Amino acid sequence: MPVLIFFVAHYYLSLFTQTFYLHRYAAHKMFTMNKFWEKFFFLFTYVCQGSSFLSPRAYALLHRMHHAYSDTEMDPHSPLFSSNAFSMMWKTKNIYNDVLNRNYAAAERFEGDYPEWVSLERFSATAVSRIGWGALYVLFYVQFATAWWMYLLLPIHFLMGPIHGAIVNWGGHKYGYQNFDNHDHSKNTLALDFLAFGELFQNNHHKLPMRVNFGVKWWEFDPTYSVIWMLDKAHIIKIKRKVTAQKLRVAA
Repeated sequence: MPVLIFFVAHYYLSLFTQTFYLHRYAAHKMFTMNKFWEKFFFLFTYVCQGSSFLSPRAYALLHRMHHAYSDTEMDPHSPLFSSNAFSMMWKTKNIYNDVLNRNYAAAERFEGDYPEWVSLERFSATAVSRIGWGALYVLFYVQFATAWWMYLLLPIHFLMGPIHGAIVNWGGHKYGYQNFDNHDHSKNTLALDFLAFGELFQNNHHKLPMRVNFGVKWWEFDPTYSVIWMLDKAHIIKIKRKVTAQKLRVAA
């Protein structure tokens, strides 16, 4: 039981930090926060993602490219140009590393307005950090695993961030329904969104990229927005822009 609790906690905490901090804050700046909370959530993202921590800067640039070039050959992670999810992940990894190392000219036009913590980002990319987190996961399993098959979950821990990205970018541009014609293949994959905390409302998000609530229809529930709403009410963050229901009806 401790192993399964740890797995679920790691999966959803890593997922939350990716959608809340990396996506909605770093890439889109849908809300603001002061420097203390920016550093707090930066560190929280590092701890929750662990061995698969993604640089907020590199994530933001890749995601801005994804919106600008959605489902074209310039898109860093469109399933239309990969034969399977694994090859898409590998392509994305290579582009991510180039962007991280400032060796990708196509990303330069999207620079700026993202959180930075240079020393932590440099450390997070080292073997000491990556292997260190992986070793902690293994030691936890050695201590608490009660069946051999539990060890099969370890690779998911090691690659949690990229796996979340693969679920969203493969599923959200391959399967589901469309509320809007965005001139791309973005879709809402509602059936799988329990694995993505609102991220699989890709069609809605591509139509309304600054809307903090990714659900548009009354039955489209975005769990991350519920947390963002509470943080806004607690004055920890401030939602930058609210799209009214009237504007949504016009857009739809």
